[in-house]
Amino acid sequence: MIVVVGEFRIPLERCGEAKAAMEKIILASRAEPGCEAYAYAEDVSEPGLFRVSEVWQSRAALTAHFAMPHMKNWQRERGEFGMSGRQVTAFEVGKAEVL
Repeated sequence: MIVVVGEFRIPLERCGEAKAAMEKIILASRAEPGCEAYAYAEDVSEPGLFRVSEVWQSRAALTAHFAMPHMKNWQRERGEFGMSGRQVTAFEVGKAEVL
């Protein structure tokens, strides 16, 4: 299992249109084979700061995700929205425990 966590910023004046684009990416990504969870969430204390959380069944599924047309489109769009501070890390997880 691969767990992806991270964050990025969108300028406040672009958040509305960026959120509409994010919703499309989220829905398309959740429909991909191997996607267990996929979400972006705006930080309550810092408007414009978005947290990333994803769970993939395998590294191959995550690699295929990055090659999807909707992800290629998002890579272009996020630059147009002025995304900054993007830091995303993937972790290979061997065991999960429900807390």
